[in-house]
Amino acid sequence: MSRFLLVDIGAGTMDILCYDSESNLHYKAVVKSPVQTVAEKAAGLSGNLVVTGNEMGGGPVTSILREKTRSAKVIMSASAAATLHHNPEQVRRWGIQIKEDAEAEHLKLKKEFTPLTIGDLQPERIKRIVSGFGIPYSFDVVGICAQDHGVPPEGVSHLDYRHNTFRAALDRTPFPQALLYAGPQVPPTMNRLASIAKSAAALAADEIYVMDSGMAAILGASLDHFARPLKKIMVLDIATSHTVGAALMGDEIAGFFEYHTRDITLNRLEFLLRNLADGNLTHEQILTEGGHGAYIRQTFGFKSCEIIIATGPKRRLVENTGLQIVLGAPWGDNMMTGTVGLLEAIRRRKGLEPIAYI
Repeated sequence: MSRFLLVDIGAGTMDILCYDSESNLHYKAVVKSPVQTVAEKAAGLSGNLVVTGNEMGGGPVTSILREKTRSAKVIMSASAAATLHHNPEQVRRWGIQIKEDAEAEHLKLKKEFTPLTIGDLQPERIKRIVSGFGIPYSFDVVGICAQDHGVPPEGVSHLDYRHNTFRAALDRTPFPQALLYAGPQVPPTMNRLASIAKSAAALAADEIYVMDSGMAAILGASLDHFARPLKKIMVLDIATSHTVGAALMGDEIAGFFEYHTRDITLNRLEFLLRNLADGNLTHEQILTEGGHGAYIRQTFGFKSCEIIIATGPKRRLVENTGLQIVLGAPWGDNMMTGTVGLLEAIRRRKGLEPIAYI
């Protein structure tokens, strides 16, 4: 087993890493994210729309489709409509009709509708990018990460559900790779990751793995060259849409927090880092502030922290910090944090030989 394809699907970019363990060579690309390209395509369509496919990251896609209802009819398949909201009644209140998947597919054949297919995974686009590397488009293992809130039971918020899923996994196995799933093992309530795993069959690999992008980023940042020899570290991944911070003791996650990047300031970020390491954050507190949540297993105290590694496309937020923060670059590239974390999670899960991410 030697050929790996890793894909990190974010809000702003899609990051692609190809690695061959036999030659120890890797190739990489950072391109516009699927949610951005799908939103742009949707914005350029005219007339009545019928939207099929499966759940993907929402954001700009949601905004464009809601805007389209002002001048045209918008019909979505039930699977695609989950992109906008997991409550179909909310989607209908936005003026969008929902049809069963088979009926929506049939409507695509009618001249009165312009078809649009949505989804996080774009196999043909990925194939074109990888072919541009000048390497064969065939892999033993494919790993893909994206953020998934899950589909909570009635009465439970999506943020609490995500938090409870993470807590249960990390309480059992306190390592980031605990949130890595082989394709057939994705919990059905993690609808976005399950959709990605199903779509990944088009990538022609023997094995498919999916993972939450926050956990992949935590693991990837911890693999930075300056962090590896140390035992008490903190990592930050300041991404386009979400920011995650974590404390690690060796390879174990001691705790982490998640925030929307748009809602976080440098002062707030410094406060969160200190209080995470000191054990003074609670999930409920972060939710009250408008964040995604927090989880703490154990603490080592901020004064004992040996290094803080910052990665992510918006890490310039910490440019003027008073803390001793190192700008990380696992495998020499700030933008490969998620893909490197994916690769390492798969390596650990399969018990493969260590990789030096230098």
